Amino acid sequence: MPDANATAENAGALALFSGGQDSTTCLAWALARFPHVETIGFDYGQRHRVELDRRAGLREGLARISPLWKERLGEDHTISIEALGAISETALTRDVEIAFNATGLPNTFVPGRNIVFLTFAAALCYRRGLSHIVAGMCETDYSGYPDCRNETIRAVEAALALGMDRTFAIHTPLMWIDKAATWALAEELGGEALVQLIRDETHTCYLGERGARFDWGYGCGECPACRLRAAGWERYVAGRFGG
Repeated sequence: MPDANATAENAGALALFSGGQDSTTCLAWALARFPHVETIGFDYGQRHRVELDRRAGLREGLARISPLWKERLGEDHTISIEALGAISETALTRDVEIAFNATGLPNTFVPGRNIVFLTFAAALCYRRGLSHIVAGMCETDYSGYPDCRNETIRAVEAALALGMDRTFAIHTPLMWIDKAATWALAEELGGEALVQLIRDETHTCYLGERGARFDWGYGCGECPACRLRAAGWERYVAGRFGG
């Protein structure tokens, strides 16, 4: 992960912000480092589209946590990429049961999603005069998606620089940490207020369920995303309180 150069003349950042735990933590990370941070979300017909509905409230919540964050938080952008959902026969874009294929990859994998997201983000950065992209990809505690790997992100970063003749630094603060450490990072960045905001307002569940409330937040409690979030919360609490 490249170092954030907040002293550069053009140090504005664009955070990929879905409304989930990881992207909210990454947005807080960006607000702690860059003098101006805009956000971008993508509507691709995802089954858990409810996550997009959380974004406005989360932005407001982050602004309440810190006057500095409020000052730095810039414009929000929502981009519709319906074509991505239309060509993706996955459990994230179709009402089908979540399962794993013969290689162990879950059918929640949307081929090319993160590559497309980063390309659109860079195009927006180009227009908005922003130099940094902050995203929540992680290959430590994840579902095995190949477009979450650091090698993929670095390759996209290089391709964007070549294709646009401008350098965009892609920062992935969660790349080498697990979900327990992600909760801990949120606490480090914004204290108990940010942890509580993430528990109550973010959405991670692949099925889009927000009826049941668990210690770690809302969800079905059974899908891979819920299980990862719940296990991370348990390890975080155990480490925090010595349980």
